[in-house]
Parts: sequence; structure tokens; C-alpha cells
Amino acid sequence: MQHAEPQRQLTLRAAIAGMLLGGLMSLSNLYVSLKTGWSLGVSITAGILAFAIFSVLLRLRIVRTAFGMLENNAMQSVASAAGYMTGGGTVAAIPALMMITGETMGAWPMFFWISVIAMLGVVMAIPMKQQMINVEQLRFPTGTAAAATLQALHDHDGGAENKQARYLTIAGVIGAVIAFLRDAHGRFIPFNLPDKFTFPGKLAGRPLVDYTFAMESSLILIGAGMIMGFRAAWSMMLGAVINYGGLAPWLYENGVIDAKLGYRVIVGWSVWFGSAMILTSGLLAFAFQWKTVVRAVRSVSAAFGGQGEDAKEVPMSWFFMGVLVIAPFVVFLEWYLFDIKIWMGVLSVMLSFFIAIVACRATGETDTTPTGALGKITQITFGALDVGNVTTNLMTANVTGGVGLHSADLLTDLKSGYILKADPRQQFWAQFLGVLAGSLFVVPAYHLLIPTADVLGTDKWPAPGAQTWKSVAELLAKGFNSLHPTAQMSLLVGGLLGIALVLLERYLPRWKKYIPSPTGLGLAFTMPAYNTIAMFIGALVALWLEKSRPTLAEKTVIPVGSGFIAGESLMGVLIAILVVIGVLS
Repeated sequence: MQHAEPQRQLTLRAAIAGMLLGGLMSLSNLYVSLKTGWSLGVSITAGILAFAIFSVLLRLRIVRTAFGMLENNAMQSVASAAGYMTGGGTVAAIPALMMITGETMGAWPMFFWISVIAMLGVVMAIPMKQQMINVEQLRFPTGTAAAATLQALHDHDGGAENKQARYLTIAGVIGAVIAFLRDAHGRFIPFNLPDKFTFPGKLAGRPLVDYTFAMESSLILIGAGMIMGFRAAWSMMLGAVINYGGLAPWLYENGVIDAKLGYRVIVGWSVWFGSAMILTSGLLAFAFQWKTVVRAVRSVSAAFGGQGEDAKEVPMSWFFMGVLVIAPFVVFLEWYLFDIKIWMGVLSVMLSFFIAIVACRATGETDTTPTGALGKITQITFGALDVGNVTTNLMTANVTGGVGLHSADLLTDLKSGYILKADPRQQFWAQFLGVLAGSLFVVPAYHLLIPTADVLGTDKWPAPGAQTWKSVAELLAKGFNSLHPTAQMSLLVGGLLGIALVLLERYLPRWKKYIPSPTGLGLAFTMPAYNTIAMFIGALVALWLEKSRPTLAEKTVIPVGSGFIAGESLMGVLIAILVVIGVLS
């Protein structure tokens, strides 16, 4: 009996718990994203909640057996897919299109649209799993943290006190307290922490905060930095210094960017450089793995023949069958809902595969999925192919960005499963259950919160993510030549630099730790400096512990990082719910 329980994975109760918890968290993600453009973590939060809920149910004898670690892992896969259903366009492309056209997208069209995009993303992840997780052992920090969290929760060491669980709990409490003091606003709360702490000094006569140089009062990104690895973190910090400390002041002084400065203004220029670097470096790195591609192609006959394939892995035949079934639905909906030409729909699906490769690699290295930045590449492509049509460049980018996000989400979950020795096939099906649950929660909530297009872009629902997509779509509708010459040049330079860094990594492997990560460097041009600073501090703390006290680091780095992420995420969910019901303002 002791050996049977670990085999319990995607049970009925795990599926139901994941669908409910993930669905509820998708509502908080929808609310917070439309307010701030930021999404909350899902898998770690859901794992802790499920463990706590089933522990109480076991004590009350409502359930007969404990909620096993692999059961919880399967539940996390369901919850993660559900929680990230806002990535299908409901906080970016769809509200952007609504702001441009003034028309509201119907509930059923939205349900089918975001569902099929997510399902295609799940299928697209299949060929990436063995290479990025089994062979390259990419970190996937959130996946690693989720596995460590489950191990800390479920490993009681024969009833003895588990030190990692203690570290996780303490860090979680600290993260929750910080989040509450910062985000909870109400008459009964005596004071609030500021969102950011500013630095003294000026650049080009402007305060550093105007260039996004500040320190967030948040531990989530510090926790992610502790897990992500130092090379990616210092590469991002280098990019932030170059972009916000060098290029942005120069662009400001020369009148290239708006004098308002701030993240949105600066990134409106720098996103072209970062996106090009991430795309070219990701595709070239994948191209160098041509032997893996050949093996994948050769496995097709074995997959259909039932021979020569690892029974523990998701078979390649599922990838081909999934694409053949789901991709035509995506193309049909592009044509039926948005009048996108069939051949353009087919092209967007093909481009989705390459975007998914880049998104998965970026997530594996840095824990950040740059779907927004990569979506700009799609918008450029279709802006040139269908000049003046904002719907085409927005919704094809919705397809590629959504596919990339859900592919990366599945690989993050599969990383947890790989560490815990879970069944990837059960996690694959768990992801589909989550997609359906998330859509069923998100779509009705979206229409309750956003009944008409005119509430978007207001103080109540600023939708910052959608604002960015909207501005790019309108810019491209006027023609690619309307981009500032420096932005056009940045695309070329960013793309070439991405290629150069990958070549240096490949042909100078001994010097790799001194060569900037092209993914990390590129991402720094798409996110505010205060995010990068927080990640760098977390990575620096982890590096110091690893060098000075390696034994302690092994026991604390991942649990503490995971605790910061989980604690602040849990409190963020609670505060979002209290705001919705009117307890907090």
C-alpha cells in the first residue's frame, strides 16, 4: 500500500480541485491584469491551497486518504492552465480590439476563441519537452519552485520537522505581510507601503524613476531571481542599464521619445530591439539542435507504429494529431470572427510554432514568457501583409502569443513533474481540463466587468496591456515606414546581436558564463528596470549563499524563493477578492 499511493495522480478529486482553484484564480488574474497589466502566480498558490484544504478535510474525516504529492502535482497542472486563461487575449488583444472598434466580443465567440488557442498551445509544447527539460535541463524557475513547494509540504520525514517547509512558511508569511501592507487599502488600515522606493539622482536632467529605476516593494520578483540563475539575471541587469541608463536618456535628449518618459514611452521604442533579439537567438539556438529535430521526425513512424517510443513520454503522434484537429479550428475562427484571410490564418498557426519555441526557451531560462514582446513580431509581419487592417495584426498576434504562453505554461508544469517523477501524459490531459475550466470562469466574468468597450482605458479599467497592443496596431496600420528610423534600426541591430550571442555561446563554450544570455538581455528591453533590479538582487543573494554557505543554500534558496512567490501571490488573490466584494477599496 505504501508504494501504490505515489501512482495516484490525475484523480477525480485532483481534477475537480484544480478546475475550481484555477478557475477562481483566473478571475483574480483577470481583475488584476485589467487594472495593472500584471498576472499573479497560479501553480504554487494552488498547490498550497489544495494541500491545506485536503489536510483539513482529512482531519474532519470527510476524505479517507491524504492528498498525495503527485495528486497535488496533477492538480497544479489543471489549476495553472485554468489560471492563465487570461493569456488567450482577454487582457490584451481582445480589449485592444474593443477600444479600436468600439464593439464588444460575444461570450460564445470569446469562449471558443481563447479555448482553441490554448489547446493549440498545449499541443505545440509536446516536441519541446524532451529537448528543453530532459536534455538541456532548463531551469523553468516557477516549475522548479512548484516542485520544491510540494516536496516541502508533503515530505514529513517520518514525522520529524521539515526545515525546508519551515523556510517556505516563514518566507511565505513575510511575502504575504508585505503584499498586504502595500496593496490593501481601507479605512481600518493605518498605513500602506509605497509601490516603489525611488533612488536619488538624475539622468539627462530627469529623476531616475522617470527611467523606471526604482525598487519595488515586492518579493515576488526577488523570489524568481533567487531561482532563475545568475547568468540570466546579470544579463537582464546589463540590458536594463544599457536601455534605461544609456539609450533612453539619449533618445529623450534627441527628441526621439516623448518627454513624458516612463515605462510605456520607453518600451514603445525598446520593444523592437528586445523582441528581435529574443526571436533570432531563440530560433538559431533551436536550429543548432537539428539532430533533435531529425530524431523527432524519425519518431513519427515509430509513434504511429507503436514501437520505439518511451511509454512514459507524451508521444509525438499526439502532436501531429492535435495540430491536424485543432489548427483548422483556429484558422476557421480567424476567418469567421475577424474576417482574416484563410492563408493568413494558416501562416499565423505556422508562426505560432516558432513563437512557442522562443517563449518556452525564455521561460525555461528566466521564468518570464515574453508573449507580448514576441506578439509585436507577429503584428509587424501581418501589418506588412495586410496594411491598414488593425484586426488582422492584432488577432494573429493573439494567436501566436496565446500559443506561446500556453506552451510555456505546460512545460513549466512538466518541469515540476519531471523533478517529482510524475506521468507527463496525465499532466497533458490535466492541462486540457484546466483550459476548459478557465474559459468557463473567465468569459462570464469578463462580460460582467467589461459590459461595453467604453469602460476600457478609463481610471476604473485602464487595461495597460491592451493599451500597448492598441498603440502598436494603430501604428502599423499607418504603415511600417511610419516607425521612427531609430526603431527600424533597432530591429536590425537587435536581431543581429541575438544571432551573434548564440554563435559566441556555441563556439566559445568555456566562456559561456561571461557571455550575456541573449534571452535575458533581450527581455531587459521589454520590461521596466525595477523588475530587473528586483530579479538581480534575488539572484545575487542566491549566488552569495551558494558561494559562502553551499549547504545552507541547498536547503534555503528554492524554498525561500518559492515562499516569497507563494505568500505574496496568495495575499494578492485574497486582496483582489476583498476588493471585488467591497471590503477593501
